[in-house]
Amino acid sequence: MIIAVSGKGGTGKTLVSSILVKLLSKTGKDLLVIDADPDSNIPESLGIDVDRSVGDVREDLKKDINKGKIPSGMNKWDILDYKIMESIVETPDFDLLMMGRPEGSGCYCAVNNMLRKIIENISSNYDFIVIDTEAGLEHLSRRTTQSVDTMLVVSDSSKRGLHTASRVGNLSKELEISFDQIYLILNRVKPGNEKEICEKSKETGLDTIGLIHDDDIVSKFDIEGKPLIDLPDDCEPVEIIKEVIDKLI
Repeated sequence: MIIAVSGKGGTGKTLVSSILVKLLSKTGKDLLVIDADPDSNIPESLGIDVDRSVGDVREDLKKDINKGKIPSGMNKWDILDYKIMESIVETPDFDLLMMGRPEGSGCYCAVNNMLRKIIENISSNYDFIVIDTEAGLEHLSRRTTQSVDTMLVVSDSSKRGLHTASRVGNLSKELEISFDQIYLILNRVKPGNEKEICEKSKETGLDTIGLIHDDDIVSKFDIEGKPLIDLPDDCEPVEIIKEVIDKLI
């Protein structure tokens, strides 16, 4: 099962992704986490140091090709595929692959193209794949999430956040990207504002599968730089995402 987490930047994508990893890693199933956001936050939120990204691997291969270090008869994708597999960080509970971005001012398109191929090639090796997508709609317009089973769109109470959530749903239909499931998760909802935000969220055209209140524990973890995967099991965000997982699988 491939689960992608999408939404406007700053709405809580990484929070939701981190808690998904926290809970799915306890199932005993093979789990891969893909950090597809160029503004990478997942490794820190999972308490892991990552030395190399897919973007780094690609740039190194380009340099080797330019310097004539790769024989002309060798399949470049096979070499790249092998090196990408080497860059996967393995932990006792899950594996992590960071997409990163190319060095310099190059377009991120090449890394997105690789992401599509990686998902196609590697998905059969894992029971669950969690993808923390780049903020906004690029992952849809470049079809990097076309093989995703479940899309979770995260929004806060802001008009911009809900607008982005709406566009994710609309654009997926325009591009004929068919997810088995697509849901909205509302984050940082102020107590007493539940009815209002739920009413506003209907404009997105997405069914709300979870509502997370503005949480002091999450704020404390953010301020102190603690990994979000270490959030206590009894805090509300973890309990809500557990309910979401139960509904999904």
